[in-house]
Amino acid sequence: MKKEILKLNFINNKEFLNIVKELINNKTVQEMKKYRQHYETSCFDHCYMVSYYCYLICKKYHLDYKAVTRAAMLHDLFLYDWRVRQPNRKGLHAFTHGKTACDNASKLFDLSQKEKDMILTHMWPVTLRFPTSIEGFILTFVDKYCAMSETFEVLKSRMFMKKAFRYAYVFFSLLMIRF
Repeated sequence: MKKEILKLNFINNKEFLNIVKELINNKTVQEMKKYRQHYETSCFDHCYMVSYYCYLICKKYHLDYKAVTRAAMLHDLFLYDWRVRQPNRKGLHAFTHGKTACDNASKLFDLSQKEKDMILTHMWPVTLRFPTSIEGFILTFVDKYCAMSETFEVLKSRMFMKKAFRYAYVFFSLLMIRF
């Protein structure tokens, strides 16, 4: 339900769509839909969601919302299944994909230095290099929030599929109401 409401907001937000239009219509960016990011969420959908939240936050606080929206849409532009070891990749995905995404995005689009920095540093604090702008920090935290939300939704739905967990949930809910 929550995702459907947000998708309607994306469709109705013309300014957001104008900012990301060039990016999301790109054939290479569209390929992100083939790769899962967090459980059932595609890499494209994850980046789109992060981009929209960054847009809303930075617009509200009169920050560089255009740059952060673009950087957020491209922050995970790697075209491989990160769960499978890539023979030509040195290092773990969490430490290397920011650079891969920045390199891929730079080949396709004219990015500002600020946008490049946000893409490169979005994995802070996992990577030691931290963002140099407030928009970069916002992208970093929104990315973590979306990743946790996507993961939690799947784990929650899997947990409630098991009868024992449903009964335990009802039992503890009743117990909490009593006290």
